[in-house]
Amino acid sequence: MLKKEYGITLIELMIVVAIIAIIASIAIPSYEGHVQKTRRSDGQAKLMEVMSNLERHYSLNNTYVVNLSTLAAYTTNPVTSDESYYQISAEACGSSIANCVKLTAAPQGAQANDTKCASLTYDSRGEKGETGSGSRNDCW
Repeated sequence: MLKKEYGITLIELMIVVAIIAIIASIAIPSYEGHVQKTRRSDGQAKLMEVMSNLERHYSLNNTYVVNLSTLAAYTTNPVTSDESYYQISAEACGSSIANCVKLTAAPQGAQANDTKCASLTYDSRGEKGETGSGSRNDCW
């Protein structure tokens, strides 16, 4: 009587490894895209916070500022976001800083690989923008 052997063959093992590789090649880029999208909220939140402080300064002084460290809430220029994925800087939009300011959130560290949205912008007129290949709806 022959005894039946139990176990897996090398071919079966290679098939399992190939299936795992295919799943990983799909899942990892999707996961990285989701992580980048989540990190964008760090930049968006800081843009809104800085703009709120700039609006407060404008209501008291009737002008915006480009140097964010002149605001009481910040000690550096540019301002780093809470999770350090973005640096926020300000510049005049239009003809004068007295009338309009534009904030730019430039990605830092691991977030610099986000080519879809790259830098996020927000100005005192409420206009949102991005410099990457994605649309405003993708980035905001």
